[in-house]
Amino acid sequence: MTMIIKVEAVLIADNPATFVTREINGAELKFGGIEGDRHFGIFAKADSRQPMYKRGTEIYNRRQLSLVSVEELQGIADRLSVDTIRPEWLGANILVSGAPELTKLPMGIRMMLSSGGGLVCEGENEPCAGPGRVIAEQYDDKSLTKHFIIQAQKSRGIVAYVERPGEIKPGDHIEIHI
Repeated sequence: MTMIIKVEAVLIADNPATFVTREINGAELKFGGIEGDRHFGIFAKADSRQPMYKRGTEIYNRRQLSLVSVEELQGIADRLSVDTIRPEWLGANILVSGAPELTKLPMGIRMMLSSGGGLVCEGENEPCAGPGRVIAEQYDDKSLTKHFIIQAQKSRGIVAYVERPGEIKPGDHIEIHI
């Protein structure tokens, strides 16, 4: 079974001072993700998300890219009683539509880009306080930091790695092989 979703935006976190992304016209995905993005690289340093390794240990980078869906972001906004949740506030790299349950995709699912490139889903991108604080700042409501972590469970998007390089831009389609 396959599902076709649409790329609505491509974003990059190229400011070292923040994880917040900004929209770009498109990107050439390489092994490692989007060159210049804070998460670019085939390898990464272990942090609190990998407690089985000593912090700073070199490991495979499962989070080369972060994908979120229009539908799930609106669901989070509705549960938080705010107008909108922007993908850049979550540090997302790819915003898609047509995937109301994107976060539920299992690890290992292949996602084929229009350009012939391919991504592999590495599972849910767990909600954390960083994006919660950005949302709280946007709405001048400190309680949103904690509420985001709760309300974004199972709907905050996925992380993926580049299996085959290729171009991605708004308007492209991604074919998800389930």
